[in-house]
Amino acid sequence: MKVVVSGAAGPEDIPAFDSVAAEADVVFAPDGPALQQAVAGAEIVLGWDFRGRDMEEAWPAADSLKWIQWCGAGVDAVLFPALAESSVLVTNVRGLFDRAMAESVLCYMLAEVKDFRRTVQDQQDKVWNHRLTGKLAGQSAVVIGTGSIGRETAELLKAVGLRVSGVGRTARQDDPCFGTIHASGDAAKAASAADWVIAVLPGTPETESFFTAEFFTSMRPSARFVNIGRGNAVDEAALVAALESGAIAGAMLDVFRTEPLPQDSPMWRAPNLVVTPHMTGDYHGYHADMIAVFVNNLKRYKRGEGLINIVDKQLGYVPNETTARS
Repeated sequence: MKVVVSGAAGPEDIPAFDSVAAEADVVFAPDGPALQQAVAGAEIVLGWDFRGRDMEEAWPAADSLKWIQWCGAGVDAVLFPALAESSVLVTNVRGLFDRAMAESVLCYMLAEVKDFRRTVQDQQDKVWNHRLTGKLAGQSAVVIGTGSIGRETAELLKAVGLRVSGVGRTARQDDPCFGTIHASGDAAKAASAADWVIAVLPGTPETESFFTAEFFTSMRPSARFVNIGRGNAVDEAALVAALESGAIAGAMLDVFRTEPLPQDSPMWRAPNLVVTPHMTGDYHGYHADMIAVFVNNLKRYKRGEGLINIVDKQLGYVPNETTARS
């Protein structure tokens, strides 16, 4: 069984790769031209670089491909139309980054409500600035995107005393995690009642510029916005304008339309904006954990069992109700 690893030059690039080599014949394809040569006759592709977009150009040579394992939660980089319309399965590492991302959101929220940025600056200035700060307990948050990351975030926020609701594709009142889930068309209305708006949307055509100037205007002036989903969901100029005008109190962005964020981007200097370099889900040891997910799926594949985390290629993500099927 031939497995092509795209986005890596050799086993030294991938922790714990011995477990893969024990299960299949492996060919490495560090770039687009190498992938075009290697994919012929391959049954499986392991997409190591979740940002990599080489698969579309290599697609005509993929004469035996049946399955792509993508090493990321978002699969927008690989879901080009021909693949989406094909019978090739796509799986991802859904669930792997959930807790780390939820903890990053909570870290930002605690730092803001406890005024840690001023505390750090006062320490550098040797200023003893006793003052009152806020508390998270009793505040409200709406999580826009009710997949596994959004659900883990909601559970963590509820554990520290926040009231949490969600925004999903359809409205419902009896969700076991959120209780109330608002329809996506009512996202601005839901945000208008929240102290914190947390975006965890996948990168799909439907989420393009979901967060507009009108959306930010609907938020409370005291509210803060967090995006750990995909950069294409945010009208970045509108967000900067909302921060500069005081329409919202602050924001944290982990994802951007262009990454790395260009040096001349106005977001570097936008007031009360925290920029993190697409790292909220990354933790020590996560590369080995991604390989463990792949090896588990590879063994299932060889046994003829249903794979874990099959992406609905029309939706662009793994539906909550379906984590494994043949």
